[in-house]
Amino acid sequence: MNILLLGSGGREHALAWKLAQSKQCDQLFIAPGNAGTSQYGTNVNVSITDFGAIKQLVLDKGISLLVVGPEEPLVKGVTDFFKKDEQLQQVTVIGPSQYGAQLEGSKAFAKKFMIRHGIPTAAYREFDETNYEEGIPYLQQHALPIVLKADGLAAGKGVLICQSHIEAVAEYELMLQHSKFGDASKKVVIEEFLNGIELSVFVLTNGKEYVILPEAKDYKRIGMGDTGLNTGGMGAVSPVPFADATFMKKVEERVIQPTVRGLEKENIDYTGFIFFGLIKVGDEPYVIEYNCRMGDPETEVVMPRLKTDLVELFMAAGNGTLGNIKIEQDKRYACTVMAVSGGYPGNYEKGFVIEGLNKPLPADSLVFHAGTAEKDGNVVTSGGRVLAVTSYGNTVSSAVVKSKEVLNQLSFDGMYYRQDIGFEFE
Repeated sequence: MNILLLGSGGREHALAWKLAQSKQCDQLFIAPGNAGTSQYGTNVNVSITDFGAIKQLVLDKGISLLVVGPEEPLVKGVTDFFKKDEQLQQVTVIGPSQYGAQLEGSKAFAKKFMIRHGIPTAAYREFDETNYEEGIPYLQQHALPIVLKADGLAAGKGVLICQSHIEAVAEYELMLQHSKFGDASKKVVIEEFLNGIELSVFVLTNGKEYVILPEAKDYKRIGMGDTGLNTGGMGAVSPVPFADATFMKKVEERVIQPTVRGLEKENIDYTGFIFFGLIKVGDEPYVIEYNCRMGDPETEVVMPRLKTDLVELFMAAGNGTLGNIKIEQDKRYACTVMAVSGGYPGNYEKGFVIEGLNKPLPADSLVFHAGTAEKDGNVVTSGGRVLAVTSYGNTVSSAVVKSKEVLNQLSFDGMYYRQDIGFEFE
């Protein structure tokens, strides 16, 4: 079959790599893709939110499976667009309806869903301009630290952890009164701070059945030892050493099952990934957030560890036979280290030539492109996060060492990567 994958990041390169391995994949198109995705299919210069152009591409290329990588097209309703169009209704779409995508698109929607279905999460309240004044004394009396979240999509930057009441009130005012995160902060969710260690768990579901994919832990901070500004992710490891069978059983029974049952009970049209952003507090799992797609850079360790045919999984999700499939995982560790542009996550320059990509790779290492483009016969930087190097190993540290050895062969002006991904597991 012919497949269309939407997106242009490291997540999409990893998905393209995995999709292209399937015997069921005849032609793979990636819109718009990057310099790396072109190794596994045909890049097409179409915007991920130009639904009319996507429709034309689907019809022209005889696409029967659409895989939506990023959240934006889902939140804007690409799945609904396909289901309402008679010419597109036969296409299997991997991604939830616009209503279902609110699990990521609205923090308030997600929290209410969790409360309705008894899913463990932090205590919270939500505020907007109608009850703005109530929020100030609420914050002034709140236990520290205080978590403030912009309700809508804010490119991973809409969560603030405030260490003082003065800071919390000031940020609250900036978010609601001065649109710090644009429309995303028209509503603000204030949460209790949970102290623990985070991990990400992923399922593929059709809203009734589900399969659990390999879990991962990512590293958001720019600096060594998890210091400095938040980023889109500086690296990831899978499996997660502290997520043992006992803990994962709790995750399945207390988080995954009630979430999928909730989707079915509320008749929410949801065929696609659910990303559970979890925190382990003591030995108990709590949900920090849902995402309606795979994570990045987590996909770059999850896909290499997934042995099951991804196209087979997607088609089973689409035709209601997902419960018949058993997931196979590579037993080794996979560790990704992300190379980023100098200045990221602040201002950075683009267009630097990336050297070393033509050098042969070790058998147990992969290079996934995140922010790259082709220009005048060269591969150049085109984003903050540029390359994700993933390696297999029998331990976290051995896999990280291999990824760093590959990164030492690569270079571009201002290139930076964290030396300590997986540091707490060494």
